[in-house]
Formats: sequence, structure tokens, C-alpha cells
Amino acid sequence: MHPMLNIAVKAARRAGNLIHRAADNLDHLTVTKKSHADYVSEVDRAAERIIVETLLEAYPGHAILAEEGGAQGQSEYVWIIDPLDGTTNFLHGVPQYAVSIGLQHNGVLTQSVVYDPTKNDLFTATRGRGAFLNDKRIRVSKRKEMSDALIGTGFPYTRFEHKDAYMAIFMDVMQKSAGLRRPGAASLDLAWTAAGRFDGFFETALKPWDIAAGCLLITEAGGIVTDLAGNQNFLASGHLCAGNPFIQEQLLQVIAPHLTAGLKA
Repeated sequence: MHPMLNIAVKAARRAGNLIHRAADNLDHLTVTKKSHADYVSEVDRAAERIIVETLLEAYPGHAILAEEGGAQGQSEYVWIIDPLDGTTNFLHGVPQYAVSIGLQHNGVLTQSVVYDPTKNDLFTATRGRGAFLNDKRIRVSKRKEMSDALIGTGFPYTRFEHKDAYMAIFMDVMQKSAGLRRPGAASLDLAWTAAGRFDGFFETALKPWDIAAGCLLITEAGGIVTDLAGNQNFLASGHLCAGNPFIQEQLLQVIAPHLTAGLKA
């Protein structure tokens, strides 16, 4: 395992242990509402502290971009962190949430970890070396037809400016696929796509920390990740279309008639 990935795994497991323990005491957590349907708990903040401390202890010169703490430092190496992706699930006792840690080197994603503490599932990837689940190589699915495909998505929940276009895409995909799923943690949706559980995935208005690690998992598992217009602007725009090469291309075709100026950005 690459040394930097090794440190990221150590950080993710430390955070995951804290989250797992806190899941037994949900009634006693302090929760703050950041905006409509956007919550942060003391667990998010504590998990982020553990991750940042672990990474900076090993690499004190590296920069951080994290959901709760924002941007810290300047470096050609930037760790992109979501300490608890799926906070709403977590707060309701729904066991679908994860720790997501990605590393960018000079703007290129090079390392990724998505850790699901409830299932003890550890998804990892190093650029050029493939993607793994619990040390076993994973690949995207081989399904070729949209009518056979299971598609993951995420509903708009804080930003609703694209809701009409999103719902039109949703209706179209629903009718052309074998099923749509919305589990509630984008990092895991992407990891599941890398592992072939979902054949494709789309969502709008995601943040870099939601998707950085998951996108590298998919490309290292043989999949394709673009924005909704088929370009590489997804980390900036947050609009995402991913999947195995066959289904991702078909998803783009379904999405294309519904694109608006904001979704092409």
C-alpha cells in the first residue's frame, strides 16, 4: 500500500471508530443546523479533528480541504475530507454513512479512502494501481443495457435551483433502468459503483469532499466519471454522472435533453 494511502486509512479507521461508538448514543449528541436539511453534529467535528491530526502528524506541510473546517494551508498536496458523509442518516440511526478522504497532488486525484464503519467496508485506491474493497480488487459492473441497470442517485436537499431538471432526469432514468436507489451518502454510492453494486450514478450540486475519493475509486475500477455534460468539470460543479463505460454513456444520453445552463457549468 502506498505510504500516503496507509496514513489515510489509519485516519479513516480512527474516525470510523469514533463514529461507530457515537452511534450508540445518538440521543445525547449536540446537533447544529447549518442550513435547510443540512446538519452537523459534534461527531462530525470530532471525526474531522482526528483525521486532520493524523494526516498532518505524518505530513505537516500538506493542505486540507474539509467539510467542517474549510481550507487550511497551501501545498501541492491537498487532502479533501468528509469526516461523516451521510450525517442525516447517522442522526436517524440509518446505517449508511462513511468517512471519505481523497488526496490531490497538483490538482490530480492520487489517493482515496472511503470507509463504512457500520459494515467495516474499506474502499481504497491509488492512481494507476486499481481499486480495492478490504484488500480485494474491485471492478465496475459489466452490464451493458440501461434496462438492466441499477442506478444510484441523490435527491437535491439543500440547493433546489436544479430541482425541475433533476426530476425530469429522474423520471426518465426511472422508466429506462431496472431501478433507482437513493441510500443517502454520495461517497458510498460512488464506492458501490466502483464495486459493481450500482451500474451508474448521477447527482447535482455535490461538494468536492462528497466525491473526491469516490471518483478515483470508480476510474481505478475501470469506470468513467464526468459532469452531466460529459466533461471533466465535476469537482468544481458538483454535477456528476458516473458508471461502467456502457451505462455511463447511456446515462449521459438520457440526461442530455434535460441539461440547463447551470447543469452544463
